[in-house]
Amino acid sequence: MKLARVVGTVVATQKDPKLEGLKFFLLQDLGRDLQPRDSIVVAADSVGCGVGEVVLYASGSSARQTTQTDNRPCDATVMAIVDAIDAPDERLYDKASD
Repeated sequence: MKLARVVGTVVATQKDPKLEGLKFFLLQDLGRDLQPRDSIVVAADSVGCGVGEVVLYASGSSARQTTQTDNRPCDATVMAIVDAIDAPDERLYDKASD
C-alpha cells in the first residue's frame, strides 16, 4: 500500500458499465515526511474518503480485493483513511490536528 493525500475528485459520466457506482478521487503520493511527491493517481474509493484526507491505497491486482472493486477494472483503490502515523519517538501525522 501507498500513502497519499486526496487532492481532488474525478467525474466521468461516460464509463464502462463495470465502473458504475464507483466514486473516483485524485491522489497525490506522499513521502515519509508527508511532503507531496510528483506522482498523481486516480483511485476508486472503497471507504468513503474526502478531499484533503491522508489515505492508504493499493494498486495493481490488490486494488480489486475490496467488496466494491471485486471483478472490476480498477488499478488503484483507496483502502483506508489514516488517523495517525507514528515513528520511533515522534508522531508524524495526526488527523485530529491536520
